[in-house]
Amino acid sequence: MKKTIRKISFNALFVFALCAAFFIFSPRQAEAQVSLEAQRALRSANINVLGQRIEPRNFTLPLLNGGNAALSAYRGKVVILNFWATWCPPCRVEMPSMETLYRRFNDQGLEILAVDVGEDALTVQRFMRNYGYTFPILLDRDNRVSSIYGIEAIPTTYIIDREGKIISRIIGSIMWDTPQVITAFDALLKS
Repeated sequence: MKKTIRKISFNALFVFALCAAFFIFSPRQAEAQVSLEAQRALRSANINVLGQRIEPRNFTLPLLNGGNAALSAYRGKVVILNFWATWCPPCRVEMPSMETLYRRFNDQGLEILAVDVGEDALTVQRFMRNYGYTFPILLDRDNRVSSIYGIEAIPTTYIIDREGKIISRIIGSIMWDTPQVITAFDALLKS
C-alpha cells in the first residue's frame, strides 16, 4: 500500500515537473518576446500582431541619397519596413503620418525604411523634396526585394522588433500618428 502511494506521488510529481518544463521551455514562450503591454497596445491601434515572430529575409538596396542599406544593419531598432510608390494614392495618404511618427521616435530607436517599388531615383527624389520627408528611402528598381517579400499590393508594411523579427504585416495604409499608434510604438520601443 505504501509503495503504491509513493509510486502515485512520484508519478504525480513527475507529471507536474514535465508540465512545468513544457510551459517554461516551450517554443511558444520563447517566441513571446514582444511584451504583453506592447501587444495589447498594437492591437488597440488595430495593428495585428503575428502569432509567431518571423525572421525576415535580409537584403541590401541603394539608398536614395547615396550608399546602400542592409536590413540586418538595423537590428537593435524597431523598424517599419514600408513598400510604396510615388504614384500610389494610399501611400501618399499615410506618408505624412509616417514622418510624424519618425520624428517623434527616431531618437528612441525607431527606424522607417521606405522601399520604393520599381521607380527611378529622379522621380522619387522629386517626390521626397516636394513633401520634405526625412526617413530613409531605399530603391527596389527591379522589384527583387518586393518579390522576395511577396508584395502584391502597396502600401504593405512590416513591423520588425529590436531582435530583428517580423511581428506584424499590414496591407494598406494606416494613420501612423494617431494616439493609439503612438502609444503602441511607445510601448514597443520600451519592450
